[in-house]
This record gives sequence, C-alpha cells and structure tokens, in this order.
Amino acid sequence: MVLKDLCRGGVSPPFTFNRNARSNIMRNLKLTVEYDGTNYCGWQKQKNSLSIQQLIEDNLSKILDHKVNLKATGRTDAGVHAKQQIVNLFTSSNIPLRNLKKAINSVLPDDIAVKNIKQVSNDFDAQYSPKTKIYRYSIYTGKNKMVFDRKYVAHYPVSLDINAIRHGAKYIIGKHDFSCFRSSNSPTKTSVRTVKKIDIKVKGDYLFIDIEADGFLYNMVRIIVGTLLEVGRGKRNPSSMKELIESKKRTLAGQTAKAHGLCLLRVKY
Repeated sequence: MVLKDLCRGGVSPPFTFNRNARSNIMRNLKLTVEYDGTNYCGWQKQKNSLSIQQLIEDNLSKILDHKVNLKATGRTDAGVHAKQQIVNLFTSSNIPLRNLKKAINSVLPDDIAVKNIKQVSNDFDAQYSPKTKIYRYSIYTGKNKMVFDRKYVAHYPVSLDINAIRHGAKYIIGKHDFSCFRSSNSPTKTSVRTVKKIDIKVKGDYLFIDIEADGFLYNMVRIIVGTLLEVGRGKRNPSSMKELIESKKRTLAGQTAKAHGLCLLRVKY
C-alpha cells in the first residue's frame, strides 16, 4: 500500500480519504512513536544531519497537505532509541486517524514507526503534559562478543558489584540540583529535577538500569550510568554519590555512557 493510494482514495474502504478535506476545527493529535536511533543525529532537527523529527514532519506535511510542527516529550540524542516517544501536532485535516497512521507508516523507513494516533484535548502538550518519563540503560557484562544486541546494549565486560550500584543509586532518588550529571552544553535554565525511582535489574549477564524522573538534563541518564558503573567496579564508594551531587561539578562524575544502550521506555501522564 503506497502513499498515493492512501491519499488519493485509490484503495477500497475503509482506507480511502480525501487529503484535501478541511474543517474549521483544529484537531490536536497525539502520536506514539517508536524508533531505532542508530542511523540518526537524534530526535531534534539539525541543519546538516538527518533527524527522526525531520523525517516524520516532512512526510506528515505531504500527507496532511500543510506544514507540520511536532512537539515531543524528549529530545533523544544521536544513537538513542525510543519505545514510547510521544509527540503532538495540530491539524485541520479530516483524514481518519487509522488511515493517517497507515499513510505515515507506509512512507517512514523501517526503523521508525507510528504505533498509535489519537485525538486529545487542545491543552495537551507532549513536552509539558507528562508527569514522568522512564529511560532504560541496557548493559551486557559477558565476555563474548555481541551480535544481535550490539546496537541496543552497551558491552561492558567487567565484574560489577550490583549491591554497591543499588546502594549508590539510592542517593540519586529525590529532588536535587543535578548539575554534576549535566553536560556543559545543556540548554536548560535549571538543573533541578526530581528522580522518582531507580530500578536495577539483572538477568544473567544483562544489567538494566531504569530511571524515572519528572525531567532529564542533557546526557543526564548516561552520566549517571557511567558514574554508577564506577561504583560497581569499586572505583567509587557508593556513599560518595551524595557528595558528588552536592558538589554540582560535572568534572567529578563518571564518563558519559555510550548512546546506543539508552532507550526512552515510557511516558506517564
């Protein structure tokens, strides 16, 4: 099924629609998007690189026959993935939502998919409406070379003290100034965030670190993970996490963990 069929009514019902149909009422549409970030510069549009936002906006603009501006829950970095990126847009188009979903997915590359589209109230804003977001960082600690997981799991073939990591993670929970876990080029005005929960899960040679917060700074999760891995290796005392946060100094934290191990897992409202 190709885009021209969906847009021009070239298929049989229920997938026919008139792309040019308009209404005086603007619809606010909420889209749930899933993507593999390997081949992109990140979510946000950039001048000289291919972004996920640009691909979706350009294709939706053609389908809806007007310029589309997407607002997103989070701006994932280059190489970072998403299971549930939430975006919204306003349109006067009357295209049925199930047809719109089929149309956009028919032209997007295989590593990007719109999983759901629904109409929401006009006051819904994908960037500001969420209560919390959950990111997952996935690590493989085994010695063998990875093949199938290599684009989604960071390989860290060392022995880790999981109890020490859990102990250190406790100091991160709560409302703090997280300047020490913020990259120097972060555009946000304040570094204060509230981390609601951190789950440390182990399945065989795999370690999963889930962090839920009301918001995240640029590279915040990856710097937290890099620092906790130092705790796990015995290079940093778990209790030192408290002093690190109080110091507000990025130079005292660990390295930024690799992008491909990170995934925007879920958004809560």
